[in-house]
Amino acid sequence: MANNNRFPVRFKNYKPYYKTKFGRAFLADSIEFIRSLPEESVDLIVTSPPFALIKKKSYGNESSSDYVQWFIKNFAEEFMRILKPSGSLVIDIGGSWKQGSPTRSLYHFEMLLNLCSKNVGFHLAQEFYWYNPAKMPSPAQWVNIDRVRVKDSINPVWWLSKSENPKADNRRVLTPYKASMKKLMKEGYNEGLRPSGHNVSNQWGKDNGGAIPPNLLCYNEIIEMMQQDNLLEIANTISNDKYLNKCKENGIRPHPARFPLLLPLFFINFLTEPGDVILDPFGGSCVTGEAAEAAERFWISSEINEEYVFTSKYRFMAK
Repeated sequence: MANNNRFPVRFKNYKPYYKTKFGRAFLADSIEFIRSLPEESVDLIVTSPPFALIKKKSYGNESSSDYVQWFIKNFAEEFMRILKPSGSLVIDIGGSWKQGSPTRSLYHFEMLLNLCSKNVGFHLAQEFYWYNPAKMPSPAQWVNIDRVRVKDSINPVWWLSKSENPKADNRRVLTPYKASMKKLMKEGYNEGLRPSGHNVSNQWGKDNGGAIPPNLLCYNEIIEMMQQDNLLEIANTISNDKYLNKCKENGIRPHPARFPLLLPLFFINFLTEPGDVILDPFGGSCVTGEAAEAAERFWISSEINEEYVFTSKYRFMAK
């Protein structure tokens, strides 16, 4: 796993647990680790921190009542400090329920408002939603027993930026035109003002190489964007990828809360260019690192659980 490239970030106080061609994985407390990183050294932070859940998980998570203060106090200012002026912060953050009640906690909205406050200074560039049709019905009491709620299938994903004009280019994430759009471009359409107030100009018929994707991240559209048919499903139901197979072979329990490869890969392509630096301070099984490696971006991952760091190497080994 040696790297012949010169890594663009220098680490004064930490040595990598392992290296890849483009990446550095660290066994470290994320709070202390990000404080050691140089100012304005990272182009994109894309992460899925431990969610604020009613029930404690094995990987560690804060309660919803303490979550906002924990996140803002320990990470907000440091994220702002280490990002380049054109950099972005992308957070996959699941919602939670109130203890003993079939109503929702607002903690993730409170966190968003705090991150975009004058005290911190992030800008909400755009909100995204990850649709996961395979998500388990929860809480079971309200969904399966009392039948007073339907199951959650969407996670908010906040795209925050350090400045009002972050680096981004949607031409890097275009999806193939649908058959109906191809027909319109071939046969033409009526220009002019629509009842909605939108003015359809003759530029709408121009072939730009693909359609601009929506901010609802679904499996089929991201697969089309990548023009591949064998990536991890956004439904997060994959059970036989390289990482899971290696864990099984070695009798090691895999990380219980992995997010799908396509999620960080979308934002890495959208918000960075080859040679940029990606950070995931809650590395887990290093899905972000795998996505960055595939996209030829330099990446940094920190994770406090040594078993998770050790097994994350499986993502970068030959089958």
